[in-house]
Amino acid sequence: QVQLVESGGGLVQAGGSLRLSCAASGRPFSSTAMGWFRQVPGKEREFVAAISWSGGSTYYADSVKGRFTISRDNAKNTVYLQMNSLKPEDTAVYYCAARRRGSIATYTDEYDYWGQGTQVTVSS
Repeated sequence: QVQLVESGGGLVQAGGSLRLSCAASGRPFSSTAMGWFRQVPGKEREFVAAISWSGGSTYYADSVKGRFTISRDNAKNTVYLQMNSLKPEDTAVYYCAARRRGSIATYTDEYDYWGQGTQVTVSS
């Protein structure tokens, strides 16, 4: 089992920045690929970014490429999502996810564990 706890969400003006954190416990973190997803009411959860177990590979949704950066610190069992140049359309609940494999994945059903989510609201 893996427990995931997100933090760092909040209210920010358009053009601003936020950094989300996801602290993991349980399964050895360093062997686990991680991802960030987001969801707005009435829509499906969508992929945002993913990082391999080593941090050597990352992948982003086109909508956030160049603005968001995913990273991880295996010594702290934590994955981060640095979000810059935020737009109102980035408003959503952001979820951290972990999978038993170490390779990147972009679909929700490829992930085995989920956090409770953290709200990000970007005002115009």
